[in-house]
Amino acid sequence: MATDFLTKMFGLDGQVAVVVGASGVLGGAIAEGLASAGATVVVSGLNAQRGESRAERITSAGGKAAFIAADTLSRDSLAQLRDQCLEKFGRVDMLVNCAGVNSSVPYEEITDEDWQRVLDTNLTGTHLACQAFAPTMSAQEQGGAILNIGSVTAHLPLSRVFAYSASKAAVDNLTKNLAREYATQGVRFNTLCPGFFPAEQNRKILDKERVDNIIGQTPMARFGEPEELVGASILLLSQAAGSFITGATVYVDGGFTAMRF
Repeated sequence: MATDFLTKMFGLDGQVAVVVGASGVLGGAIAEGLASAGATVVVSGLNAQRGESRAERITSAGGKAAFIAADTLSRDSLAQLRDQCLEKFGRVDMLVNCAGVNSSVPYEEITDEDWQRVLDTNLTGTHLACQAFAPTMSAQEQGGAILNIGSVTAHLPLSRVFAYSASKAAVDNLTKNLAREYATQGVRFNTLCPGFFPAEQNRKILDKERVDNIIGQTPMARFGEPEELVGASILLLSQAAGSFITGATVYVDGGFTAMRF
């Protein structure tokens, strides 16, 4: 009985999820988690070798996955991704926007090119993907759900991630606006804000002093494991469990944002 209930609430059998940035550490963990819950996962990104490796890892574990290349900064490329998904699978139920980059220099040293690179990848890429998929989802009888990846740094100041923090704050704002816009059109939008998970974007700035400061301000006194993002992702993407959740910002941060001192 309990198993049937949990499967109904959180099972994703027969559904199709597109995960942009699934070749990365966090996006990859989310992609694998969605596949374990039963979804067919489209692994997407620019790096074909890493993307195909991720898709193969999912299928080797018994899941369903395929790699489809896409450039998140190209409207045409994202439209092709959407169309290929529809042609291959007939539907798109979920979109996760997880592609992201960081800049770790002092504020006065940020170049125009570096600032623009971070905003383009993190914010504009998310916007273009939402714009490509949301109207298609709203036209489907089953609707859809879009999960954008934010960051705790969007809401609490942190040194040396100025462009990244600004871009993630804008992503959260965009998500809330889209949630309101599509609330009666069958598409839900939410933001998942990870705390500190060692990944490609932040390894360069995680020196010992910074690690000690972060751990000291995290009540659980440790970094997160990528797999710990999966449960919240499934909740926010599930049309059964998350049916009345839209415009939410959910923190998975070991209590970091609970600290105010």
